[in-house]
Parts: sequence; C-alpha cells; structure tokens
Amino acid sequence: MVEKRNPIPVSEAVERIMKYALTLGIEKVELEESYGRILAEPIVASSDVPPFNRSPYDGYAIRSVDSAGASGENRIAFNVIDHIGAGEVSAKRLESNEAIRIMTGAQLPEGADAVVMFEQTVETTEAITIRKPFEQLENVSLQGEDVRNGEAVIDSGSFINPGTIALLATFGYSHVLVAKQPVVGILSTGTELLAVGDELVPGKIRNSNGPMIVAQLRRMGFRCKMYGMSIDQLDESFKVVKKAAEETDCLITTGGVSVGDFDFLPAIYERLGAEVLFNKVAMRPGSVTTVAVANGRYLFGLSGNPSACFTGFELFVRPALLKMMGAGKLYLPHTKAVLGEDFTKANPFTRFIRASYDGETVSPAGFNKSNAVSSIARGNALIVLPGGTRGFCLGDAVDVLLLGMEEGAGKWRL
Repeated sequence: MVEKRNPIPVSEAVERIMKYALTLGIEKVELEESYGRILAEPIVASSDVPPFNRSPYDGYAIRSVDSAGASGENRIAFNVIDHIGAGEVSAKRLESNEAIRIMTGAQLPEGADAVVMFEQTVETTEAITIRKPFEQLENVSLQGEDVRNGEAVIDSGSFINPGTIALLATFGYSHVLVAKQPVVGILSTGTELLAVGDELVPGKIRNSNGPMIVAQLRRMGFRCKMYGMSIDQLDESFKVVKKAAEETDCLITTGGVSVGDFDFLPAIYERLGAEVLFNKVAMRPGSVTTVAVANGRYLFGLSGNPSACFTGFELFVRPALLKMMGAGKLYLPHTKAVLGEDFTKANPFTRFIRASYDGETVSPAGFNKSNAVSSIARGNALIVLPGGTRGFCLGDAVDVLLLGMEEGAGKWRL
C-alpha cells in the first residue's frame, strides 16, 4: 500500500529543521585558514584606525592658517624643511610658512593641520607656492575616524570574508576563534547509478548528484565524507546509512525517498528510530524531500532528480549547517526582479525555477523539469513562484533567491 503523505509549506519545513540545529563548539585556527568560517567571538578593536592623523595623499603638510588669502593673483610661498616617507615620523615642528613633504599614509608632523596635494603646488628648489586657502584638517585622515579603540567591529556569528580578514590582521588576530564545522556525509542511492568514469549502458545514468553536492558544500567551505553509492536493497542500504549516520553530524542521501517499490529510505529511518520531521513539501521540484533526526543528527533525504536535489540542498541543508555553526545569516539572499519571459505553467505548489539573473531581469535558465541538469549549470538564481497561481507573464515582478553569494540573509523571506 502506498504511503499517504501530506505536504507542508516550505516555510514550515524550514522552521521544523531549524529547531534541531545545535551548535558544535568552537576552535582556534590560523588567520590564513579562517576565510569562509563563522566567527565565534566578536572582533574588538585593539587600537584606533587610523592610529594617528595621517596624510591620504602625496603632498605637503602645512599649517592651514598660513594659507589664508592665497589666490591665483596672490600665491603664498612655503619653505620645505623636511621629508616624511610612509612609516616615518618627522622630528620637526612646523612654524610660520613652513611645509614638510609627506607621502600617503605618513603621520602628520607636529603643527600641521592640512595637506596640499602635489598637483596643487608649484615647486621650486627649496619651496612651494599655493594658489588657494586650505581649511583646518583639509585632506587629513583623522585618528580613529574609521574605528575607535575598544569598539566591537564585527559580531560573533559573522561570515569571515576578505574584509573581515583585513580587520583581523589590523588588530593583531594571528589566530581566530571560529565555530566548529559539522561533519557532513554524502550517500547516493540507486541501482541505476554509475560512477562518473563508467561507460553508459542501457537503463543506467552517471551519478551527478554526489559530485554536485560536494561542490555545493565546498562553496560553503565544507569538506565531506563520501559513502559511495548504495544499491536498492534494504538490508545493505540500512547498514551503509547506519554507519554513515553514526560518523557524521549530517548525512545527505540522494534518491530513495519517493514511494516507489525500491525507495527504502523511509523504512531505513524507521529502523534507525529516527524522528521524521516531514516527508513531503508543497514545492516543485523536490516535493518528496524528507528530513529526519536520529540521535541529534540530521538525515537529509534529497530527491534523486538533479534539479530537485540541488534546490533541496540550498533551501534546507544550507541553513541547517550554518545554524549549527552559530551563523547570524542563514538563508539565501532575496530580491525582486522583472520576469524576462512568459512562464505559463500553473503552480499548485510553490515552484523554484533555476534562472539567470542580471541585476534587473530574471529568466528561466533553460529546461526546467526536476530531472534537468543543464539549467543548474546555467543558473545563478532561483525564481520563486507561489502556489495557487496560473502562470506569470513577461514583465511581472517575481521573487528571486540568489545563489553562490558569500553571505546570506538573516531572515527567511518567502
């Protein structure tokens, strides 16, 4: 007898998953290895940035009061008394109508409160002249104008991007406290699957889901454990899933979650004593996506169809892994865009369409059935069309989820 499944909304499926995401602790890594990780402590400034008043240009440091009245008809001369390179400090103090040659980033000398750029001067052997007055602190980068000593600059739970690395280096973080990453396993199921290097034979297909998920995880900075491919035999599949579930914090399986004669994962979850959070979602593709929890560990049963598998990972697996690391932004970034072509198919369930987004317009990325592969490769976004609609037309405003972004959004927006 075929199991009766009741679909739940995507938002409810996400909510159920997130309730079980437990953080896994912290560890310290070298600064060079911290990119892509999640901060486990706030970044606190250990000094002002800039640490002193400095010149943002190559030019001359002057006292602004000495420039009063300067014009094209009344050029004012300054005697050049010193030269400061970046990283150097002048021992001299400026007096009336004196200037010091200064390079970008160098500390202003005593008495100076303005900088004249080279191109604003006429130079002689030991002097310069200027043709305009300068305001106090004109062309000066002030101490602490960017960051103040003791200021919390980046919150715990933030994604470490290249800019974060720059801040960490600025404040002397040679080692960084980051959240531990979950151990993730991948198991592809199905007697029909061949290894990537195998020759095609009738009735068989190459396993594209496994390598795809590996790449999706790597895009998030994760390594994973591979458990190969399991054939459609209940006892053998159970042994593999049981072993993998014991060795990982999150096991991702592809295939075997539908209601066919050889879809064994529901029976395997029952044998494991797992709590099934849901086994059908009101979405296309990927309605058969099933998620369970056994001994506090996730079992993500994604569809064997590539597009459904891809979408299920981005919607459900990705935010769960991020929450397990204490990330503050868990979800795919959301925007609105103009639909670039008609999409007339009715949507009884919420539909996620692999798409190409150019910043204004979004269009389906090609063939868009659940078994499609080419549209995954061409797309950089997902068009989201709500359930209960009869299609959309060129020019309609639609919701879009952005793929491949370094950092996500803080709220579920659909």
